[in-house]
Amino acid sequence: MTERIFLLLERHQRLDSLLRIAQSRRFADPYKIASLKKRKARIRDRLVRQTPPVAGLPGL
Repeated sequence: MTERIFLLLERHQRLDSLLRIAQSRRFADPYKIASLKKRKARIRDRLVRQTPPVAGLPGL
């Protein structure tokens, strides 16, 4: 695993934690949640482009 992929994974996990916290609030801000989801999706897309395909697994 390259350092770049590791950093992207860390960011993705951090955004996932922030998203869970934002969604669990009593009065959740829908704009903040949407923003976090978009940022998380962008990082996921970058991860998919960075990682080499694995034989036998369908594309993500």
